Amino acid sequence: MSKQIVRNIAIFLFAFLLFSTQMFGQDGSAPPAGPAASTNSPAKSDAPVPKYMPKNSPARIPKVETPPTIDGVLDDPIWQSAALFGEFVQTQPGDNVAPKHETEFLIAYDAKNLYLAFRVKQERNTIRATVARRDNIWNDDYIIMYMDTFNDKRQAYALGWNPLGIQADGTMTEGRGEDYSVDINMESKGVLTEDGYNIEVAIPFKSLRYEAGKSKNWGMHVFRRVKYNNNELDAWMPNNRSINGSLIQAGHVTGLEGIETTRQLEINPSFTVSETGRRTRYTFDGDPNGRYVNDGVKGEFGMTAKLSLSPAVTLDFAYNPDFAQVEADAPVSTTNVRFPIFFAEKRPFFLERIDIFQSGMNVVNTRAIVDPDIAAKLTGRRGKNTFGIMYASDNAPGNYSIDERESLRQCQNRRAADPTEGIICSTERFIDQNADIGVLRIKRDLGVSHNIGMFATTYNFVDRHNHTTGVDGRFKLTPKIVAEFQMVGTNSRRNFYNPDLDRNGYRTGNGFGYRGFIQRTDRNLYMEMFASGRTADYRADVGFTSRTDTNNIGTFVQYQTDRDAKRKIISKRLFNNSQITYDWMGRSQGAQVNTQGMLAFQRQVYVGGGFEYGYERLFEHEFGARRTAARPLQGAFFGASGERSSHRKEAYGFVEASPWKQWFFLLVLSQNFGSLDYDFGAGPKYPRVSSPYVQWYETCGSVPGCTTSAPRQDPGAGDLTYIESSVRYQPTTAFQVQVNYNRSRLTRYDTGRVAFDDNILSLRSTYQFTRNVFARMRLDYSNVASRIRPQFVFGWTPSPGTALYAGYNDDLNYNGFNPYTGVKELGLQGNGRSFFIKMSYLFKKSF
Repeated sequence: MSKQIVRNIAIFLFAFLLFSTQMFGQDGSAPPAGPAASTNSPAKSDAPVPKYMPKNSPARIPKVETPPTIDGVLDDPIWQSAALFGEFVQTQPGDNVAPKHETEFLIAYDAKNLYLAFRVKQERNTIRATVARRDNIWNDDYIIMYMDTFNDKRQAYALGWNPLGIQADGTMTEGRGEDYSVDINMESKGVLTEDGYNIEVAIPFKSLRYEAGKSKNWGMHVFRRVKYNNNELDAWMPNNRSINGSLIQAGHVTGLEGIETTRQLEINPSFTVSETGRRTRYTFDGDPNGRYVNDGVKGEFGMTAKLSLSPAVTLDFAYNPDFAQVEADAPVSTTNVRFPIFFAEKRPFFLERIDIFQSGMNVVNTRAIVDPDIAAKLTGRRGKNTFGIMYASDNAPGNYSIDERESLRQCQNRRAADPTEGIICSTERFIDQNADIGVLRIKRDLGVSHNIGMFATTYNFVDRHNHTTGVDGRFKLTPKIVAEFQMVGTNSRRNFYNPDLDRNGYRTGNGFGYRGFIQRTDRNLYMEMFASGRTADYRADVGFTSRTDTNNIGTFVQYQTDRDAKRKIISKRLFNNSQITYDWMGRSQGAQVNTQGMLAFQRQVYVGGGFEYGYERLFEHEFGARRTAARPLQGAFFGASGERSSHRKEAYGFVEASPWKQWFFLLVLSQNFGSLDYDFGAGPKYPRVSSPYVQWYETCGSVPGCTTSAPRQDPGAGDLTYIESSVRYQPTTAFQVQVNYNRSRLTRYDTGRVAFDDNILSLRSTYQFTRNVFARMRLDYSNVASRIRPQFVFGWTPSPGTALYAGYNDDLNYNGFNPYTGVKELGLQGNGRSFFIKMSYLFKKSF
């Protein structure tokens, strides 16, 4: 293994040196830092007083005594003395040119709150403004502000408002983008005027993490989106496209002194009442089809709490948190999928400061904590150090279903009836046991734009123990060039599958993983080289791992022309992504070269297409048993060879458009030639169609009494057609509906039969009665699974933490197959449903 590690590092270092030799010589020095705000004014000057606050030096924010009324009217006396900012420039599609409309904003503060006001000019009939849900304003016009409250140029609050003052709040992290999972307590109101709109905002300082005081600066960006005018983006600070990063180009404000410092305690109890129904195999009369049972009504108490130890450090705690209100994951096709699919976190407790724990290798993926009884985390910042500590006791691994518990009970009864048989009830040691999970994360800033960090995780359950530790870092080598690295070591004591013996073995396994990239951003040209890999025994049970025993090395190069909003074709883009994968024995696992072009037209219309050439190679030990000299024909694959491979070609095209404020369209069409069918089968509707299986089925599988086993897997190539489409319609400011349709169909070459034809249809609609009251409906259908899954939620959310939800979820078979007998069932048959009412209230106390 050590030789392979050295080889991988050597390859990456060689690429790094080659890249840096070509790129570092270009001049791209950072602009000089602005002078500190002077406290001494000249005695006399004949120069005219500027209308707006300066951009090249920190702007001093005045402190006021009387707070404004947050109504969006902007007639309070505070706005006469507030700091005034303006002179925006258009950065998209233009390049720091004059914007279509004027934008101004004002800032003031008192001991408890930061006050913001925005005056936006625009023809009223062109304004896009809806009564949207919180964090769902992106189809409207909006204002967004980045507030770098530690001035570290690495992370900032991202706070946004549409013209009606509906909020979006989250964080923006350099290299990772925006994350709107964080909720900030603030008050905002927007009103439409004859010539545009106004927004007024009050943000309590106790809702933020920050450093303030004499000589302390905050970084600040303010952007304005104008949807109707080619999705125009205007910015208070100019944007240099030749500099890698946004926060490093921010303006600054200062003068935030005399802020009232308090410790904030938030207690958020919740109570959920639910009633569920489910299908079970256990019946009173022995019916093999099972039956449907209704469980009784039950109530469940949960609580989360937050204590602000300082403006920069917070302690969070959760007891039995309930996530009934969280929307279900979007359906995805799992047909012919070899590796796990990643799903993003949606649960509020884990979303709080999730950015601290995130890394490129997903060593921490809080979705691995499925159903915690208790959880706690301490997150914050001290000086140049950012840290996070988290613990959770997860009930899910030992929380067996009612049917599983009944199976265990019957096993125990059989063992008690005849102790001499030596009956082993395999789940007995695991039932009602919890997994203990711990995470430690530390990062330290180095200089202006660098950081280095370490992390450690531990996962402990019965017969399953996993520990990881590693280091990572991000370095801004020049204004244009950024590099990142991550290295992880893992130790596991658990069952590992042994393909040579075709069984699991309980043992200790040590693993290693790495990831790194170097990227160069310029005005028109973007280039990146990347490498990653994980050894065969790599496990990160608190994280997410798609594949082990693999290495990936590749490049990404993109060229985009200058954007000109006056032309029919605003801009053109061309990119190439090339990569190879190989295992830790140096054997090729695959390669791909993808080249794509795109044209950006007027009215937010994007048209593009591309061609991809790929190669995929399969080894049977990744699917099951590996043939040996003692059993040469007993591997996972059928026939004399334990390998399969195919050369693949793909042509694809796409159209995305939002020409009117009521409509959005997306269409992607792809045709693959030579895609591999892994011969998994896709359920009763689409059994395996490989040549050995088809021959077996025709001669034995369909013949009653035949006892010959089905042949082993025989992956083979075929043609794959893929369609992805989406239409969103918003006829009023309060109602919108969206329909998504995806289709994947593969036909094998060797038999000419359809391996699968997977169609997934999703319908989502929301009616926003007011900014705090909504009704949401979702309906998902999959023809392969023959399942319909409706979800209805009514919600009242007057503020973060205080809410009332009522919802109904169902899971139905439609002309599907009985899960116990495999017999087809006509019409609708229930699999499981739930009805819930959840109430929560946020108690806050400052001291």
